[in-house]
Amino acid sequence: MTGSPTEDRNPRSEGLDRLDSLGIVKVLHGEDRRVADVVTVALPDVARAVDHAFDALDRGGRLVYFGAGTSGRLAQLDASEIPPTFGFPEDRVVAVIAGGPGALLRAVEGAEDDALEGVAAVRELGIGPSDCVVGITASGTTRFVLGALGEARERGASTVMFTCGPPPSPGLWHVVIHLETGPEAVAGSTRLKAGTATKMVLNMISTGAMVRLGRVHDNLMVEVRGGNAKLQHRAEGIVAQLAELPPAEARALLARCEGEVKTAVVAARRRVDPAEARALLEAGGGNLRRVLEGR
Repeated sequence: MTGSPTEDRNPRSEGLDRLDSLGIVKVLHGEDRRVADVVTVALPDVARAVDHAFDALDRGGRLVYFGAGTSGRLAQLDASEIPPTFGFPEDRVVAVIAGGPGALLRAVEGAEDDALEGVAAVRELGIGPSDCVVGITASGTTRFVLGALGEARERGASTVMFTCGPPPSPGLWHVVIHLETGPEAVAGSTRLKAGTATKMVLNMISTGAMVRLGRVHDNLMVEVRGGNAKLQHRAEGIVAQLAELPPAEARALLARCEGEVKTAVVAARRRVDPAEARALLEAGGGNLRRVLEGR
């Protein structure tokens, strides 16, 4: 037994190098299938993390991820997809990786072992009581992440600890998401099960917060902007569905509303011009359902 279960040898993958390609992928797939069950057990804690992220963003604060290696790269992936998917400002969901932006493409040895760098990053961002900080450490021992979380807590931010390693001491963080993914198919390679679990959980935290912020209506991304042909087509389709318009009329209306899906839907459903539609949305806190239901 080592310091973290993620470093232990997995008896189910012994002899991995003796297998052919199909045998290898069957073992890897078998391990990944275990991840969903592990995440299921932690869903109440993930939901609490969504609450903290939503509260921070709703009051004008930020959701800030801290991670190293695979954890940091997955955090950056999640943060970078929020603006195009939900039309949310890119400086409000932020990811910080140990070693700086260069570590996204190339490993920066030793960066994860420096707790003071985590502390410095929190100070540089000016993290405070309005922010929610999520620290991601597959092993549970990454000093960069622990340093960042500790400093964020001292500065009054809400803190979420996410780990696949040993359970942290209770009471240190506002929320602890502990996933017992266990030993990897290749011992210590947390880009495997721990990485799969991380992607699943970050999807839930950010998407859950965006849904609660009213940036999703039913299951449609009503804040999407047409930055390319695919997104433009998606935006037009959403307007056509929600406003019950033929595609050509939805396209023309969306153009008159400067590409704003919610504005176009309100304009059609409430029979007002784009300026009035924007005013209604502002009065309704940007929540499309609230405006359409006249609340």
